[in-house]
Amino acid sequence: MKKTFGLLLSLLFSSMTFAQSPIDIPVWKNGAPDHNGIEAPESFTNEGHALNCKEARMYVYLPQKSDSATAAVLICPGGGYARQAMMHEGHDVAKWLNSKGIAGIVLKYRLPNGYTDIPLEDAQEAMKVIRANAKAWNIKPDKVGVCGFSAGGHLASTLGTHFDNASRPDFMILYYPVISMKPGITHSGSRSNLLGKNPEPKIENRFSNEEQITPQTPPTLLILSDDDKTVPPVNSTLFYNALKSNKIPATMYIFPNGGHGFGFRETFAYHDVMTQLLWDWLQKQVK
Repeated sequence: MKKTFGLLLSLLFSSMTFAQSPIDIPVWKNGAPDHNGIEAPESFTNEGHALNCKEARMYVYLPQKSDSATAAVLICPGGGYARQAMMHEGHDVAKWLNSKGIAGIVLKYRLPNGYTDIPLEDAQEAMKVIRANAKAWNIKPDKVGVCGFSAGGHLASTLGTHFDNASRPDFMILYYPVISMKPGITHSGSRSNLLGKNPEPKIENRFSNEEQITPQTPPTLLILSDDDKTVPPVNSTLFYNALKSNKIPATMYIFPNGGHGFGFRETFAYHDVMTQLLWDWLQKQVK
């Protein structure tokens, strides 16, 4: 399976005309401080979905060298906290960002497997690694955002509501995100994979990110489809309303159809419109 994923990455890289091959580095230089309990070997599906993720890695796509430093975006693929859609919610996003002169950094985070804090630990450390390497990578340390899809959107929004000074993202881009962990609102698979089957109310509330917004939460863009049957759109609307209650700049685009998980697939009917809206918003964050 790893050979299959390697071939997919090779084909991906060979098709790039504007992006260099990524720098592939571990998130934790000296090893993670804890373990998620997954013993099975990591593997990848033919579509490039990562399974049994137990080592956090970063794939750093840097745009062509320029005289001025660039912004960067940490990308968190989705997959219900059970797998990670590394291609259309990861590497394809980084390629697009590179075409706009922005560094795209794909995070393969450790799956929680019931160890609730592990994905957040990886995301926080990844942000610190990016800023520590800002000079070497020609990145503006005060223009580092996060982008997440579905459960990766939950991770991104957790990073944007649970941070210290070194790990705070400067902006958030959330695609059809899981936001709440409350029954009847959340995506049940993401909830059970992150929190376990019967989490205590205190833990459930801590990771219901609509409850964790403060005036320090970064500006946010939300993108989703009205007909999403997997993650209810109310996750996004709750988050948007809470952002506005705290006077946080926020933008939300809800497309009439497209379902869940369209990511950067060009088969999404509104792909071109979506990327233009994204770029219009993103330019204001990175200038």
